[in-house]
Amino acid sequence: MIATTPYTRIGGETAIRALVDGFYDLIDGDAAYADLRALHGADLGPVRHGLARFLAGWLGGPQDWFERGTCIMSLHRVFPITPALADQWATAMARAIAGQDRIDPALGEALADALGHLARGMINLGLSSEAAA
Repeated sequence: MIATTPYTRIGGETAIRALVDGFYDLIDGDAAYADLRALHGADLGPVRHGLARFLAGWLGGPQDWFERGTCIMSLHRVFPITPALADQWATAMARAIAGQDRIDPALGEALADALGHLARGMINLGLSSEAAA
């Protein structure tokens, strides 16, 4: 029996891209996520790409993002991530996951829970660049 990964179960690269696009479309277009959107700068292209690569590897697909050797927590440490911002991220991601018809609902719920936990683990008051190094 060949073991499947969450990456293959949700549909691989096509599904990851659709999920990430759905997520960033939500935070770009829904005023409920205005504070979260403001943290991401004018051009969402690079962060869309980065999140897609992170999720692909995290779900058991191509590991190119992880091969860079950068910790997702360290990358976000310099941003002031409040509980409200973490909740915005988690809520938007849960909505984006729920909006993907190809993702099995049970897997989608588990994915939303895990990513919500990850988002809430990034809560900080924003550290200086020196302290985050």
